[in-house]
Amino acid sequence: MSSCNNSIPQPLIFVLAGIPGLESSHGWFSVPFFLVFVVAVIGNATILCIIRVEKSLHEPMFLLLAMLSVVDLSLVGVTVPRMLGIFWMSAKEISFNACLTQMVFIPSFYVMESGVLLAMAFDRFVAIWHPLRYTTVLSNNLLVKMALAVLARAVAVLTPAPILVKRLESFQTHIIAYSYCAYMAVVQIACGDISDHIVYGLMVIVASVGFDLFFIILSYGLILHAVFRIPSWEARGKAFSTCGSHLCVIALFYSPVIFSVLAQILGYRMAPHLQIIIDNLYFLVPPMINPLIYGARTKQMREWVLRIFHCQGD
Repeated sequence: MSSCNNSIPQPLIFVLAGIPGLESSHGWFSVPFFLVFVVAVIGNATILCIIRVEKSLHEPMFLLLAMLSVVDLSLVGVTVPRMLGIFWMSAKEISFNACLTQMVFIPSFYVMESGVLLAMAFDRFVAIWHPLRYTTVLSNNLLVKMALAVLARAVAVLTPAPILVKRLESFQTHIIAYSYCAYMAVVQIACGDISDHIVYGLMVIVASVGFDLFFIILSYGLILHAVFRIPSWEARGKAFSTCGSHLCVIALFYSPVIFSVLAQILGYRMAPHLQIIIDNLYFLVPPMINPLIYGARTKQMREWVLRIFHCQGD
């Protein structure tokens, strides 16, 4: 329950605080944010170009990887430029409608990425359990259906967010203590009963990240069961290596979420600026690291990257 003594009506303009308490260090924060943006764009664009050019990579695993790269590029594209505007030019003002738009698109791409990771877990499950039927099961038609399902779910679970926020009539302040328009950050400065909004926020997490993480764990449990039934240690190692990159990406993507949830369950209250920095990691680190992991651990990708550097060297 949020109550206000001096409430203000629904503002036309919100002010994004960036990282409250560390305003004097915004210039320093802009450096790693900018580097993350550059690495993420170059890395994911390289992945997409390699998969597009190399016809031998037109198979389910790499097409899903291309899907992941598209989502990663979209994610950094809608978050980092705005953050850099705050850090470099103090461009903190954002219109109410632009805030609502950002509130939908940023978490939508995060939910989409979680869905793609689930699809990739299913891909590894089929590759281990039904290797002879791999290309038959994961046909292009099924991949298109997976992509549409990932998109449809993101739209379905996040469309209510701006509708619910537009119904908020008064606010404690027009300053959002965040570097982007996060749904809960806006709701927490509203006046009146916000319990419905909190329930909705929890439902979004459960219906997206919670659902995906459960089935990813289930998929890898079945994969481990299948792998340990293989008598040959060499064959086991080969089976594990096909899942290694994906497991690294999963650990990287879900770790900040799990850390935040556990901290709240255990009653540990982080400093506001630390919470915001961790929340920013949700959207910044995976798009930068994903192409590096797949580039380093996937033989075909390594060969293409080495070929590119070799050509540039010549």
